[in-house]
Amino acid sequence: MKMDEWSPQIFNDLITCDIEIMSGTPVFKNTRVPIKNLIDYLEIGESLDEFLADFPSVKREQVLQTLELAKELLLTQAYENSH
Repeated sequence: MKMDEWSPQIFNDLITCDIEIMSGTPVFKNTRVPIKNLIDYLEIGESLDEFLADFPSVKREQVLQTLELAKELLLTQAYENSH
């Protein structure tokens, strides 16, 4: 999905930042699992399946959509900064 196809609603459907949940840390919606945990797992070479096994409240589709959003944000920024 291209960045211009992402709406704020899609972002809000994936991620929650609420001071009442994990002190405002960005988490997967309807969980208490920080997005940073996924990044940390991937950084140390853990698989997506291992992450999902350790955090069963997070759905595979949530992770895939979040990674797609991160990819599009990074690529958009890279393209904008290269011109």
